[in-house]
Amino acid sequence: MTIQPSDSIRPVRFEDGALRLLDQRRLPSEETEQVFTDAPAVADAIREMVVRGAPAIGITAAFGMVLACRNARGQTDWRARIEADAGHLRDARPTAVNLFWALERMQRVIAGCATPEAAESACQEAAQAMLEADIAGNRQMGALGAELIEPGQGVLTHCNTGSLATGGYGTALGVIRAGWDAGRVRAVYADETRPWLQGSRLTAWELVRDGIPVQLLCEGAAASLMREGRVGWVIVGADRIAANGDTANKIGTYGLALLARAHGVRFMVAAPVATIDFATADGSGIPIEQRPEREVLELAGQMVAAPGARAYNPAFDVTPAELIDAIVTERGVVRTPDRTRLAALVGR
Repeated sequence: MTIQPSDSIRPVRFEDGALRLLDQRRLPSEETEQVFTDAPAVADAIREMVVRGAPAIGITAAFGMVLACRNARGQTDWRARIEADAGHLRDARPTAVNLFWALERMQRVIAGCATPEAAESACQEAAQAMLEADIAGNRQMGALGAELIEPGQGVLTHCNTGSLATGGYGTALGVIRAGWDAGRVRAVYADETRPWLQGSRLTAWELVRDGIPVQLLCEGAAASLMREGRVGWVIVGADRIAANGDTANKIGTYGLALLARAHGVRFMVAAPVATIDFATADGSGIPIEQRPEREVLELAGQMVAAPGARAYNPAFDVTPAELIDAIVTERGVVRTPDRTRLAALVGR
């Protein structure tokens, strides 16, 4: 697949029987790959944010199942061993529905195999196909989303939804890439995204690396940016979309949606169809991961809060569907999303 000038990053690779992940905790100061040869270590990598972003987590888990099959070769209880490894992966992070979707897909592949060797081969083929389909789908999603942006618009994004969060190209950042390449986007703004600073460390790194100018802002500056008329669209990704269109994404997304509505700015969610969880009726049923307090109390490992202070640190929040103007997927665009329109998108 051709890599375009604004699409040069591939964070997940499987080579020579090992999974290689670009360690996103060390960006932007250091580009380091971590190498994994067993599924529990892959689960730890997901949990510890070596890899992050719902699509990338799903793809990583799929390759983790390849390693589970490889390490079960020669064992009489190979199916039980693989299932135990699947459990480690399943418990890594609770909110990203792509993780569970990918594991279920791999387990269906394994169920049809008579030996661990056959399961390894079949899973590797399926995982690689998942990776390639994600990149192709992201490009299609980017093109569809870019068509909604009137030429000359400024856009604001939150967290990181680019190549680092996917197999490549990105979801919301894929829309921005496509809009920039098409001359529709004139300015890109990115929230720094506390407490992990995915906006300043990752989104800014991606855009600068690919030659797309970006201006960072503290989350608290978003209202002023909108009031000054600099933004036509807020474009974000999703870790899970409920059946009615309520969307879980990085903490702070809900506040941006409220600000966008107050200022007449449109709000777009870009995510693959696999992110839609039709088993979850609405946002109240989406589990929200609570992460360690130290992530808020510290910065780069240094304590910045007053001793004795406590922290509230949900990793995600839920944006109600009524605040979303469009959900963009690789299969099409759903405007003013609701249960009926989302179901029609996938033929349910």
